[in-house]
Amino acid sequence: MTLTLYAQRKEWPLEGVNIELSHERVHAKDCEDCEEDGDAKVELIRRYIVLKGPLSEEQSQRLGELAQRCPVHRTLNATAHIVDEVDTVE
Repeated sequence: MTLTLYAQRKEWPLEGVNIELSHERVHAKDCEDCEEDGDAKVELIRRYIVLKGPLSEEQSQRLGELAQRCPVHRTLNATAHIVDEVDTVE
């Protein structure tokens, strides 16, 4: 959604975006960009982005950069803290 809205605002010819994700738990030593201890397991999410439309190389590159800054990407890339609240209703 972030890429589509940005392209619309810039009046770029983006016709669609397809994203494929894969997820696995790997040892940190198997992850090129991980800073964890080599024996620790980390969550590895791979993302494959396909931009549809007659975009220039510069436009495609800019949208790729923007994809790394979207709110969902930043949330998943950060350390998550989960706070649970349980309520009972009769």
